[in-house]
Amino acid sequence: MQTGRGTTMKIVVIGGSGLIGSKLVDSLAGQGHEAVPASPKTGVNTLTGEGVADVLTGAEVVVDVSNSPSFEEKAVLEFFETSTRTLLAAASDEGVGHYVALSIVGCDRIPDSGYMRAKVAQEKLIVASGTPYSIVHATQFFEFLQGIIDAGTDGDTVHLAPVLIQPMAADDVAAAVAEAAVAAPTNAVVEVAGPEQFRLDELGRSMLAARQDPRSVVADPDARYFGAKLGERSLVPTDGARIAGMRLDDWRARTAGGR
Repeated sequence: MQTGRGTTMKIVVIGGSGLIGSKLVDSLAGQGHEAVPASPKTGVNTLTGEGVADVLTGAEVVVDVSNSPSFEEKAVLEFFETSTRTLLAAASDEGVGHYVALSIVGCDRIPDSGYMRAKVAQEKLIVASGTPYSIVHATQFFEFLQGIIDAGTDGDTVHLAPVLIQPMAADDVAAAVAEAAVAAPTNAVVEVAGPEQFRLDELGRSMLAARQDPRSVVADPDARYFGAKLGERSLVPTDGARIAGMRLDDWRARTAGGR
């Protein structure tokens, strides 16, 4: 069977039941590929190895968009290192020709974040594995902005650093990962970001106002981002990033419509 992009492939999506994974499975299936969601819900556990070899049998591509169930520093490092080693070993044994991973813009620029250090460790394992790979660095999702606000909340006040942020829609993240999955391995990192830059504190005020949330936002240069100190450009891409199409107001209008 042929698709508009070439031969149909079996593409296994690790974390295929999550926000990005479910969108990715739908996108790849819509292109005519055999897109297989893999997660503990489907009997695949990358920490224990359960089901990993079976699900990768016959796969041309494995895409890892999974996330740690715990963000505690030791646990998150163990998750990404253990699961990545498990997947890389199985991919090698099964002859998988392309390993794709979703990571985060700026993860290598926020070293005091345990989560970001874990993502960097994951990437190092992939690069050193010898398996052809592509790594997609995405900026923060619109869908996660409320979580950033909540993490910075103390009582009725939200402390957010007045640094740049360039968020994007989860649909656009999934589209970028899908594009990487069906293309040839790049053995490199590509960055993707939303079309607009904001100051994080100003974006927080806008998000709260849109929800009629009474909390107030304070621009606090010392405010921590999930425990990490941010620089001016820690959360935005470098030159040459691919820019997604959906603007924040368009996403708001779409989500307000129940989609």
